[in-house]
Amino acid sequence: MADTAETARADGDAQAGTAGTLLGVLEGKPDGATAIIVPDGPRLTYGGLRRQVRRLADALAEYGVRRGDRVAIVLPNGAEVIVAFLAAATAATAAPLNPNYTEDEFRFYLEDTDAHTLIVPPGGAEAARRAALDGSVVVEVALGDDGELQIASDAPREPGRTAGNPSPDDVALVLHTSGTTSRPKRVPLRHRNLVASIDNIVATYQLTPEDHALCVMPLFHVHGLMASTMSTFKSGGTVVVPARFNPLGFWPLIEQERVTWYSAVPTIHQLVLARAGRRAADTSSLRFVRSCSSALPPSVMAQLEDLLGVPVLEAYGMTEASHQMCSNPLPPAERRPGSVGWGTGVGVGIMDDEGNLLPPGAIGEVVIQGPNVTSGYENNPEANAASFTNGWFRTGDQGSMDEAGYVVLLGRIKELINRGGEKISPREIDELLLQHPAVAEAVAFGQPHPVWGEEVAVAVVPQGEVTADEVQRYCREHLSEFKVPKRVYIVDTIPRTPTGKVQRRHVAAAMSGDA
Repeated sequence: MADTAETARADGDAQAGTAGTLLGVLEGKPDGATAIIVPDGPRLTYGGLRRQVRRLADALAEYGVRRGDRVAIVLPNGAEVIVAFLAAATAATAAPLNPNYTEDEFRFYLEDTDAHTLIVPPGGAEAARRAALDGSVVVEVALGDDGELQIASDAPREPGRTAGNPSPDDVALVLHTSGTTSRPKRVPLRHRNLVASIDNIVATYQLTPEDHALCVMPLFHVHGLMASTMSTFKSGGTVVVPARFNPLGFWPLIEQERVTWYSAVPTIHQLVLARAGRRAADTSSLRFVRSCSSALPPSVMAQLEDLLGVPVLEAYGMTEASHQMCSNPLPPAERRPGSVGWGTGVGVGIMDDEGNLLPPGAIGEVVIQGPNVTSGYENNPEANAASFTNGWFRTGDQGSMDEAGYVVLLGRIKELINRGGEKISPREIDELLLQHPAVAEAVAFGQPHPVWGEEVAVAVVPQGEVTADEVQRYCREHLSEFKVPKRVYIVDTIPRTPTGKVQRRHVAAAMSGDA
């Protein structure tokens, strides 16, 4: 009885010391409950996860890592990257990177974050190792079949040092913007920012310990880290993390692991539609599907709901908001195709160029405020001056909001096509063409024009026989003449970022041969 009381007191002390941090998200869950499942690989209970996170955090401290240092993580999806993220955020600041970067790309991000510690798989991540800064500590990690993390490094250790507990105000994670129009900006996210976002996601989707989330997004991105992983931990549920997304293995995985939901970019949803085929397994465990990080065409939403038999909820997130800002709600509330839903614990408004908030129905820039929002970009006063107005963060997205609070996005402001003063939303053209039976994908963008400034062009991936003339005729039937694409590129694939996003400037460069 005394032992039980002592354990309870220790657990209470741990929770009190980690409140408002990512470590605190893991507290209070039964030791034996399953936290992580890697198909055909190890499983981690909550007790095991907490223990391995502490072990690696303390090891980093022994290798000389201090609070405020940046720890780069170059690991594939799996239990190891989750443990490494939480340990780095505990001991210092986590800086996860895409394992597929080139050596030059690694060098840029390591220098930009000043990351002198690198977590990699044994014998792997050669390009990242070559790009490591002088004097860097390289730590290899791998999870054994017994669930124990193997940690190795040639760096000298200071035995006995521990990481301690971070505070809610410590920077837990640093990521870069996707650099839509310029050099990527560093976004520091504090523990309290991330915890606020996690709480919002749990509340939005009513997550419980019974939920099994399938993580198909890369874990170097805020979408996979916050929506699929950390929100599931907060609810006490289980995260299923395949090493990579395989649409052909989609149905067996849903049935085998009794998956209740997954979140992905539209690209992955389209792969499910195109390659997974009709349902070939028991999917009765599914209760909803989430789409975020890029616009979900209403036609894709309808096809996906027909295929999966569950509601598809489009959400709206960005790195600067620790991911989620808006979402369509679960039934019985209304979910609206073409809308990203309403603010989820986040203040949302529509603002004009002068900083005035606009009434319902007006078009302007979407602005947000809330405890999940970063306090500013690192070492970038010009970007901060342009991005914050009267306490609101300017998202750079053009949109409108109705009286019920539903937000409709029209596109990135800097991606609007300016044809002789007429502002054209490329998303309007995308969504129209996706209704054509022979069009699988469509991305509209602006191209320079000597008279009009910009002219409309579009890249189309066919799913049947379609010509450029047919694309133009179809647009002419449904759009004003000035919106009809003057150039149509019939292509096999659309260029995308590593997280599956379409950036129109990259598409434009690829079509013009400047990529």
